Amino acid sequence: MKSTITVEVNLDEDKVPSEILWTATDSTADMMQKSKATMLSFWDGEDKSAMRIDLWTKDMMVDEMADFYYQTMMGMADTFDRATHMHPLVAEMKAYAKDFYAKFRAAQLKEAK
Repeated sequence: MKSTITVEVNLDEDKVPSEILWTATDSTADMMQKSKATMLSFWDGEDKSAMRIDLWTKDMMVDEMADFYYQTMMGMADTFDRATHMHPLVAEMKAYAKDFYAKFRAAQLKEAK
């Protein structure tokens, strides 16, 4: 069995992502899905290093980026929990994500004044 994930990135004249589209063969969606940002990581077991692709479109707002990071950190904590069952570390990761998000919101409120 095989599944294919396809990511298309349209660039503007300055080579800045203007549109990110993706699809997966196992998806129920019948067409490519739009996204304003993506984080894709691969683990190289031989080099013991992470390879990453982080992209976001120029129309992604700062508050959306904070939401994206918060949800990604919470999801990473859940994945780490399922993989390791190290519940105290997972709790710390989630606490940090919540603290990060609260500080972001406070900074936004301060800027708005």
